Amino acid sequence: MTDRPTVRASLPAPRGEGPTAPTLARLARDAPTPHPGEPAVVPLPLVAAVARAVALVVVLPVRLLWELIAAAGRLLRRHLISPAGRFLRQWLLAPLAWALHRLLWLPLLWCARTLVWLPLVWLGRGIAWVARTLIWLPLVWVARTLVWLPLVWLGRGIAWVARTLVWLPLVWLGRGIAWVARTLVWLPLVWLGGALAALGSAAGRAVRRLLWDPLLWVVRNVLRPPVVGLGRVLVWLADHLIRRPLRWLGATLRPVGRLLVRGLVLLVGALGAALVGLARGIWWAVRGLGRLVVYAVVGAWRTAGWLLRLVYRGLLRPLGHGLRWLWRHTVHPLLRGVRWVWSVTVVPVARGVRAAWRATVTPTARWMRRSVLDPARLASREVLSALGLRR
Repeated sequence: MTDRPTVRASLPAPRGEGPTAPTLARLARDAPTPHPGEPAVVPLPLVAAVARAVALVVVLPVRLLWELIAAAGRLLRRHLISPAGRFLRQWLLAPLAWALHRLLWLPLLWCARTLVWLPLVWLGRGIAWVARTLIWLPLVWVARTLVWLPLVWLGRGIAWVARTLVWLPLVWLGRGIAWVARTLVWLPLVWLGGALAALGSAAGRAVRRLLWDPLLWVVRNVLRPPVVGLGRVLVWLADHLIRRPLRWLGATLRPVGRLLVRGLVLLVGALGAALVGLARGIWWAVRGLGRLVVYAVVGAWRTAGWLLRLVYRGLLRPLGHGLRWLWRHTVHPLLRGVRWVWSVTVVPVARGVRAAWRATVTPTARWMRRSVLDPARLASREVLSALGLRR
């Protein structure tokens, strides 16, 4: 239960007969009684024995029940849930996913890419090229030549005028005002501040010598001795009128305090006995409830096993045989028929569409690119180079 070494009590001595019993009683009577204020010392071997008994009665059955449930869960997962999951994944879900991917998703993806996405991409590229060549580049040239460059020249002129006619005169005016303020205002104020500081220092020395030093002498030599004598008188009065009466009162009330402490010790002992009795009652109740829970769990486990065995024999096994027969006689032939129809209908149609696309759309796109788009691009490039918009 635990790895700590426990101290075992020695075996009790055999009960004596004859005159040894009074001797033991006298020794027990003469043994020193513990002080009421000291905590009672519980023997360590008794605590270890109680802990071992609690662990053996409470923890061990719960642990065994948990191990039994975990082993049953592992066996159920290994022999029922995992084989059923692998069977469903290999023989039902994987073929169904393969059929949906091959028969539905790939044809839809090919149709969407070939018939919708690529024509839209080509149309978007053509529109973007036309918009860039015929709209965006002329607009950029017009904005740069007719709007941006005049605005730049106008801004430079305004900046020159503001700097020459406004900023430089304001700078010279500020410098003149600063010189006047320093010469006519700041320097006289500094001189006046120095004079006032010297006058204040002289006044402070005079006040210290004429007022502060006499007051300090009066306090030290006239007021201090009476205050010290008054303090000593107050200390003597506090010692004889407060501290000594309180000490006498404490010595008088000490026996009453001891009686109160003994009464509290007796009350605590009675409460301890009541708590021990209550703990024993709770232990008996918990023990009976634990037995009831164990019996209920064992009965429920046996009932669940009987029900699972009945469900497997009466429902799951016949259902598995029926599903296997249905798969062999319905889904498998249907998949073969769908594959044959796909190879006979969709594959030739797709090949014909690809041949028609190569024969019609590809030559038309090539002619459009070589005869229309490339000459227009070259002409726009030459015009832009001649106007100086492109190097």
